[in-house]
Amino acid sequence: MKLKAMLRSTVAVAAVAASVLLTGATATPTPPPTPGPVPDDPTDPVRASEYWLDGAGIREAWHTTRGEGVTIAIIDTGIGKVPSVFGDAVVDGTDVSGSGTPDGRTPVGAVDGDHGSWVASLAAGRGKADGTGMIGVAPEANLLSISVGFGAAAAVPFVEQVPAAIRWAVDHGADVINMSFTTNTLDWDESWDDAFLYAFEHDVVVVVAAGNRGSGTDVIGAPATIPGVLTVGGVDQTGTASVEASTQGITIAISAPSEGLRGISADGKLEWWRGTSGAAPIVAGAAALIRSAHPDLDAANVINRIIQTALPVPGVTDLPDPLYGYGLLDASAAVTASVPLVDENPMGDLAEWVRLYRRADAEPAPEPEITPVQIDPLPAADPPTEPGSPLLPSVDSLRYGTLPLIALTVPGILIALGVTAAARRIRSARKQSTPAP
Repeated sequence: MKLKAMLRSTVAVAAVAASVLLTGATATPTPPPTPGPVPDDPTDPVRASEYWLDGAGIREAWHTTRGEGVTIAIIDTGIGKVPSVFGDAVVDGTDVSGSGTPDGRTPVGAVDGDHGSWVASLAAGRGKADGTGMIGVAPEANLLSISVGFGAAAAVPFVEQVPAAIRWAVDHGADVINMSFTTNTLDWDESWDDAFLYAFEHDVVVVVAAGNRGSGTDVIGAPATIPGVLTVGGVDQTGTASVEASTQGITIAISAPSEGLRGISADGKLEWWRGTSGAAPIVAGAAALIRSAHPDLDAANVINRIIQTALPVPGVTDLPDPLYGYGLLDASAAVTASVPLVDENPMGDLAEWVRLYRRADAEPAPEPEITPVQIDPLPAADPPTEPGSPLLPSVDSLRYGTLPLIALTVPGILIALGVTAAARRIRSARKQSTPAP
């Protein structure tokens, strides 16, 4: 069990022990008190437009928990300072882009500046006290605002921003990390390995967006391809896989609404938007609800509850499906259902992947131990012979030169003489047989 899960479990056990000491009762854990009603006016046009509150079982889950005590890190373009939506939700923040402000609350990027606020409002927007206005999935969870910059909006290369953002989030108490962006490539920089492993080793649920075909993402890309993350695909209001506002891939684990979304921009305006950038924080909020209701569960079991309680998609039998993953998010079932515990993250093991596919640092090869070989002494050389006269043939010259030459030459001469004599006899015979003139 990871460190955070152990701490949560220790606190729960300590509370039970204290109750035993005071009352003498058996050590049976007391169920958490049912939270009071959420200020919620379903007749409000804004609340009514948040169809996922009912469609994904979020209102039902609020009868058990609203995310209290859980912290969601939003690694995005920064969460704007909108008191009516975020209030005291943002408890800390930073900037890793080199272009934002130290608190991470100044939107980074002229084009995408509102993106981080939209994402945060879906995850943990507070709503108004009278029950109207935009509200998030986990309206009592805390938020960390970590501003990053995409493309030219950053002074620091994006490949360096991501690991820095993850480490900062983990070190500042994140229980859930939301990353609503894609790199449009299957691979990722090796520097990301250690950062994601750092999050997993510290029992953090990492939720990422699958990407959108409408913005040119035809194939799912990193960080959605990293083993261990919870990748979210998108569906429309009917629960059908979105054509434009989602992509497909074998790493998709769960699907959530990605069309007809609402979000609060950095200046407080209510906007319509779409994309798996919005589906991801809906799932991140659901993960916060689970962590709040089950503080003893580690990240692997939080993820497992989300995929095991997913609503099945008609006609989909092979799971995970490249469009829907394990099905549609059901936050109520994920919070309340009885789900067997698992020992491993069902989304894979990044440490094992690194071991198998990353080239390990080459260690110097050990020098072989050389044992001298004992060789028998060579036989003594033949005694030297007296040198003969260079004008006289030697035995070797006669054996390998003169005799073979004679053996080849004499038959040739005899054959040539025979041929010549035969030719003379033929010419003589021809002259004797020629008639006289």
